[in-house]
Amino acid sequence: MFPGFGTLVNVITVIVGSSIGLLLGHRLPQRTRDTVTDALGLVTLLIGALSAIEVTSAALSDAVGSSAPVLIVLGSLLIGGIAGSLIDIERRLEGFGVWLQFRFKAKGSQARFVEAFVSSSLVFCVGPLTILGSLSDGLGLGTDQLLLKATLDGFASIAFAASLGVGVMASALAVGVIQGSLTLVGVLVGDFLPDPHLAAITATGGLLLVGVGIRLLQLKAIPVGNLLPALVVAPLLVQLVVVLR
Repeated sequence: MFPGFGTLVNVITVIVGSSIGLLLGHRLPQRTRDTVTDALGLVTLLIGALSAIEVTSAALSDAVGSSAPVLIVLGSLLIGGIAGSLIDIERRLEGFGVWLQFRFKAKGSQARFVEAFVSSSLVFCVGPLTILGSLSDGLGLGTDQLLLKATLDGFASIAFAASLGVGVMASALAVGVIQGSLTLVGVLVGDFLPDPHLAAITATGGLLLVGVGIRLLQLKAIPVGNLLPALVVAPLLVQLVVVLR
């Protein structure tokens, strides 16, 4: 295996799954597609909650104290959200989706394509498996996590594409860029992030996934894209607390 193999497999499963979903999509009634999207939203909430529970990690509590983990996650979301909203990452993601639709002459409404691209990109790229799996791949620790993620994403992309359309296939590009970049970071920095820092990233990423699930259920259009910098802020805050203790 070579660094990036897991990401390559992930990109392929998203493309193949999306193709299958597009073939099935027009044969499914709208109520069925809506139900599938709701089911994905609920499962995303479950995965997000299971990841967010890492805020109770013993490694994190030992490093920063028992009362600090929740405050670290809160601070990460606040600082990351302010930074992301100033940059307006959400709008830039949507703009990238519009450019992709124009570039590939995708059919269907622009809003539908953009929503499919943004939602599926966030689901495929925000989770802890994206970060931990890509870093592990880059560090030479194996591709097991990314291969598991590729399998999950493949099945999810079938359901997404069947209900949301061709914009889901475009998210394979986001998967390749983001996971490929994280794999490269793993190659360059080596075994850099200790367990407490990874736990903080996982817990913060879990809450972002909860936001994606709420968005998929159409309860509230949370701009999760603007919260993405929180994943960078989380380990920095952990390090700051460790230094100050």
